[in-house]
Amino acid sequence: MTGNDDSILEYLHEHDVVLPPTGLEINLDREGVGISYSTISRRLKKLQEHGLVKKVREKEGYYAITEKGRQYLAGDLDADELEE
Repeated sequence: MTGNDDSILEYLHEHDVVLPPTGLEINLDREGVGISYSTISRRLKKLQEHGLVKKVREKEGYYAITEKGRQYLAGDLDADELEE
């Protein structure tokens, strides 16, 4: 897990939104969190592998935080438990 992962998860959680990578890039940038599109896209795939986000619309690539992602943010799930 990286700091970028936390920023992505926190944004999805705090705003309770479903967004594609481009939408996340734009909105995070507006909040002063500069993460590139390629990094967001790469990290979303990794977060999905760990069950912290899910693809809501497969074709368009919209992502939402999962309950497991919320547990991770709340500190109820240790990052070591997510490692492969």
